[in-house]
Amino acid sequence: MSGLISPQDLRLIDAFLEMMSAERGAAKNTLEAYGRDLKDYVEFLTGKAVHLDGVGSDVIREYIGSLNAQGFATTTVQRRISAVRQIHQFLYAENLSSENPADIIESPKAVRALPKVMSHEEVDVLLGLAKDKVFQAKGKKRLDASRMYCLLELLYATGLRVSELVSLPRAVLRQDSQLIVIKGKGGRERLVPIGETARRAVQEYLELAKVRGERMFVESSFMFPSRGKAGFLTRQHFALGLKQLAIEAGLDGDKVSPHVLRHAFASHLLGGGADLRAVQQMLGHADISTTQIYTHVLDERLRAVVENHHPLSKPLPKRGKTS
Repeated sequence: MSGLISPQDLRLIDAFLEMMSAERGAAKNTLEAYGRDLKDYVEFLTGKAVHLDGVGSDVIREYIGSLNAQGFATTTVQRRISAVRQIHQFLYAENLSSENPADIIESPKAVRALPKVMSHEEVDVLLGLAKDKVFQAKGKKRLDASRMYCLLELLYATGLRVSELVSLPRAVLRQDSQLIVIKGKGGRERLVPIGETARRAVQEYLELAKVRGERMFVESSFMFPSRGKAGFLTRQHFALGLKQLAIEAGLDGDKVSPHVLRHAFASHLLGGGADLRAVQQMLGHADISTTQIYTHVLDERLRAVVENHHPLSKPLPKRGKTS
């Protein structure tokens, strides 16, 4: 480090980084990241004619304000504040400063990003193309196309995690079954309803595999078997196939993934009037706070209800003249 940083502050930063390496076993990349963040901080201090061992909390707040003014993401601001906190804590603990000015500084709360969601129309386009490809393909390619269509119908119908989907046992779905039992995180089991369209896609896929007499299907108990180590289709293989299909459908391949379809399942259910607790159960969330990332959908629905049905949400009719 060089430039605007004084030799005095440079020594303090180097001492902090040495402590991080020796006592906490920080990796090289971590130390470099701390170094960059602290360099930025100390250059700001230099502009204020302040050294690291003489900083007040008001100056730290000014620094945070400058980060926000530059439009940095909340996560970036949090990371830099963490570096500032830790170096001041270190300086105070080592008697290199008389106080810890960062002790009363609060970090900005992270804003949880809303999940990417596909529209109903985009999902219809994707499923439509997947279904068309089944009828257009021949031989093994038809079985591959049927598998992709089956995966998509199941995913959008149930909102399963991709790891749960690709590892589904073949016995999980019987012909007349309206529900499937899913073993999710922590071994917790849950019942998930499955619609007629998805059930039919599964049956057609399994029938096609049976007709082809694939040895892999005969020997495996998985619905989507593979010759790989796990014995079933990998998440990566499915995600890659989905991305390619999305591009063929005229969608942005970078914005379509198995997880995005899971989000679409939840958002479209809530938008259609489903209860948040029911969606929590189907998604397999242990805590409803995880499901509450979808409350923006509920907010939009409630606003629409008020706008469409509350008498004061519409202009009052003009009254006729009275004589």
